[in-house]
Amino acid sequence: MSIGAYDLLRRRAAERIGALELDSLRDREGIRSEVDRLVSAYQRRAHAGDGVRPFRDPAHVSDRLIDSLVGYGPLTPLLNGSDIEEVFIEGERITFIDASGRLQALDAPTSEEENRQIVARILAGTNRRLDTSNPIEQARVLGGRARLTAVIPPVADRLSVTIRKYTVKNHDLDFLMKRDVLSAPASAFLWVAAQATTTILFSGPPGAGKTTLLSAFLRAVPVDRCVRICEEVREIDVPLMHGSFYEASPPTLDGKRRYTLRELVKVVLAQRPDLICVGEVRGAEAFELTRAVNAGCGFACTIHADSAPLALVALVNAALMAGENVTESVLSRVFRSAIDFVVHLQRDHPGYQEGGIRRQVMEIVAVGKDDRGHGYTTESLFRRDDLGRSLCWTGALPPPETVSRIHRSLPDDVSLDSVMSGDWYPGP
Repeated sequence: MSIGAYDLLRRRAAERIGALELDSLRDREGIRSEVDRLVSAYQRRAHAGDGVRPFRDPAHVSDRLIDSLVGYGPLTPLLNGSDIEEVFIEGERITFIDASGRLQALDAPTSEEENRQIVARILAGTNRRLDTSNPIEQARVLGGRARLTAVIPPVADRLSVTIRKYTVKNHDLDFLMKRDVLSAPASAFLWVAAQATTTILFSGPPGAGKTTLLSAFLRAVPVDRCVRICEEVREIDVPLMHGSFYEASPPTLDGKRRYTLRELVKVVLAQRPDLICVGEVRGAEAFELTRAVNAGCGFACTIHADSAPLALVALVNAALMAGENVTESVLSRVFRSAIDFVVHLQRDHPGYQEGGIRRQVMEIVAVGKDDRGHGYTTESLFRRDDLGRSLCWTGALPPPETVSRIHRSLPDDVSLDSVMSGDWYPGP
């Protein structure tokens, strides 16, 4: 198929549909009639020797034009396929990662203009927009099945989009244990930690499964706890009997957000939460988490980092972005007293192994204060030496004050040692 001829027909069809004010939902037959008429006219010109080549399969061209005009065009099989994890659009080029972890290129030819219109259609109905006044946007799309991140000029040199599909749903700690994301003792330990309303930081590189594990952890929190979940773009989907979800508002026409993630965290602090969850900490909202310490509630969040200790550094650096008159040492001391555990995840590079991308917990560490009481220390509780190896208890226990708090949430005949050694498991 000549992409030049296809693009010309698509523009003409779009103009014709717009002129006739045909609705993509109610006027499908009318749209098909107009598209078929344009394709037939093109074929007649080609066979009459008008200097253009005829389409080998005009019916296929008509179907693709209709899908592009009222659907998602060449992206349709990628967005509908359950075996596709991520889709990348760079100008006219479309690539994707399948369930085996391989990066592949889409065979069907596309243009940047067509891809831009498809992205706009995906964003339709999300109350978010992508234009020169707002060239960066994120949104939960496809009925909550995926998250879209899009950048256009002048920030990017061309259309640049990543669509991350949520391929794992309704997951709990038992489910992730069976998939070897974490071991049975580590799964039992996180379940116990959820009962005690401990404070946990989930760290790792992009795509390591941080949000998936955070969601599973939240499912283990007792239903009578008040859980307030704040996100830039909503990704977490867990049942809440007591609590609610909050999403930052999209930018206004002047580029500002009416309600930022930092402001959402401020709001929920006044709503008597037992646990504040920030889906992904990236900036000034981290400073508001220091207030959770004084409020007496716990928090759980994810953050990008290369190791568990560096996750603590990243959280302090994010809090410093708030620009408040607070030093790094003060923030370190506050977070040291607030954070109980850091759970660090890692993943394979795409295509590394045939069975799919492995996403596994590499380490769970307990946070404590150093001997001088100024900084913090980390004690590895569970460690995996490499992806694919076993996640094992190191024999260490959390600090005594944390152990005491956890013991109060355990059954009378169960000790924390038996949980971490694998002698006791809460069951699914």
